[in-house]
Amino acid sequence: MNRLAALLGADRPVLLDGAMGTLLQEQGLADGAPAELWNLENPEVVRAVHAAYAEAGARVLTTNTFGGTRPRLDMHGLGDRAGEVNRSAAQLARSVADARGLLVAGDLGPTGELLAPVGTLTHAEAQALFAEQLTALVEGGIDLVLVETLSDLGEADAALAAVRDVAPGLPVVVTMSFDTNLRTMMGVRPGDAVAHLAAAGAAAVGANCGRGPEEMEIIAAQMVQARTGGVLLVAQSNAGLPQVVGDHFEYDANADDLAAHATRLAELGIDLVGGCCGSTPAHIAAMGATLIPT
Repeated sequence: MNRLAALLGADRPVLLDGAMGTLLQEQGLADGAPAELWNLENPEVVRAVHAAYAEAGARVLTTNTFGGTRPRLDMHGLGDRAGEVNRSAAQLARSVADARGLLVAGDLGPTGELLAPVGTLTHAEAQALFAEQLTALVEGGIDLVLVETLSDLGEADAALAAVRDVAPGLPVVVTMSFDTNLRTMMGVRPGDAVAHLAAAGAAAVGANCGRGPEEMEIIAAQMVQARTGGVLLVAQSNAGLPQVVGDHFEYDANADDLAAHATRLAELGIDLVGGCCGSTPAHIAAMGATLIPT
């Protein structure tokens, strides 16, 4: 039995949440500053974002920990606070989820380091980095693990090994970013990712980020063709592509665009649908209204 499927219940597709970082930037997070620091310094803003996604209909809230591994935090002098940052993030999401009966996904993003033989990071080192982050997320009360925006199956394997070591009872979702001619930066194709990660023990496999809804639908169709066993499939597209508007960027897919996209994903058979960069609670609400008519 797929543990995530049991946790989610029978209704499909399940509505996920959307972007965190771009919303925090709108609230004053400086360009290049770590969004994760706001779990400690501006927790009410982070909680408000979670609450907005909950109000929009998301059934899963994702912790503000995309850059929460030690190497990513070290870039901002926060490596020694990794436990505090991640534990606080999970507690913030938990506080909103518990009031509404929702689930919390502990977010593991890429370490920022390349694994051997391309880089110098070993599998064991990557596993230890993920385990450190995951330990704090579990202490904060997560229900499942989301490993996202990966390009290397080796890094995904290290994350899955960390979950087996630290939290073997939690289901794992792994999404990769297929933004280079329908492949990841490391050359992984959608179908190959589904086959490999399902065999490695992921409860759900999918794609996030990327180059917008149209390309995501092509990727989603390839994932559906490669589906094996009881693995669930996930798609979280960016809200289009960023365009320069005055002195800032705006993403070019509006809420209606993502609502239509969500309908097409559901028709393809995608099980979990949400947004990534540039998406907002308004986008998620529109997707939910399409997926779950009142």
